[in-house]
Amino acid sequence: MSDLLWSDFAKVDMRIGTIMEVNDFPKARKPAYQLTIDFGSEIGIRKSSAQITKRYSKEELVGKQIMAVVNFPKKQIANFFSECLVMGAVDGDDVILMEPSVPIPNGLKIS
Repeated sequence: MSDLLWSDFAKVDMRIGTIMEVNDFPKARKPAYQLTIDFGSEIGIRKSSAQITKRYSKEELVGKQIMAVVNFPKKQIANFFSECLVMGAVDGDDVILMEPSVPIPNGLKIS
């Protein structure tokens, strides 16, 4: 049984964003990309590091809408600051991104 409360979940701000730019991240310990993500006018542009190189090419990620947590503190990974946490289902070293099934506005809140 978990000690978490509904109010704990409500503190996590999950939003929809569109990946605008993808770059290699050679300084990461594990293979990863550096993503630039547009979360709309309220949140703006955020950067994230994501270990999604096994399943996704850089080209197929540009323009893809994804889900991410936008209110965690920045996390330094090598020489890069990750400003949001991209959400995905993890199967060993394979990560499958969580994404909407139809296009929706950037910044839309997930609840």
